[in-house]
Amino acid sequence: MKIKILRQMSPHSEPYWESFDYDGLDDISVAGMLDHLNYNDDIINDAGEKTTRIGWECSCLQGMCGGCAMVINEMPALACETFLSNLKGDTIILRPLRKFPVIHDLIVDRSSIHENLKQENVFIGEYQPVGSEDHQHQYDAAKCLKCGLCLEVCPNYTNGKTFYGAVFANDCYLVSARNRERAKDILKVYGEHFGSGCSKSLSCMDVCPMKIPTLASMAKLNRK
Repeated sequence: MKIKILRQMSPHSEPYWESFDYDGLDDISVAGMLDHLNYNDDIINDAGEKTTRIGWECSCLQGMCGGCAMVINEMPALACETFLSNLKGDTIILRPLRKFPVIHDLIVDRSSIHENLKQENVFIGEYQPVGSEDHQHQYDAAKCLKCGLCLEVCPNYTNGKTFYGAVFANDCYLVSARNRERAKDILKVYGEHFGSGCSKSLSCMDVCPMKIPTLASMAKLNRK
């Protein structure tokens, strides 16, 4: 099996493609395969040349941290939850998420997700429930990993210039539901920066590893 990876040594260097031969089992995840390629002290590409270890990151390998988010065969996904046996063809193409600055190889800087939330003061603060609560949806929305897959696939995401994406919508919903004093301000922020910019492609829900019903978050915000 051929593994083709878009590599980049540093944030300011030029990206380039490098390929590797993988002859291991196909019942492991992409994360396991990357570990296999990086296992030896000498890393050899498919041209027989010595190269550096492939840069990628993770914390849990259980689909709970979102650290291993990347583009796998042109589909944004978590490497730990994508198995080789489920991928078609004899070549696997890996590239970093394109909506974020690259740090090294498949590692990107997703700090803009948190910076956008901080910029608009989207935080719960003191817990002050607003009327009757939808605990199940609050639980679902709170499962967001901030992995960035939804933003990668979103056709409208502009990194806060006009549209913040699904992460922002779900967090706005949580704040509006859990702090009645901040709900009015959050709904204003939502209207200015999310609702009017979404084209409702709902691709964010298709790739979300936690299957968060973002459309329901948007509907509940619009109802308010």
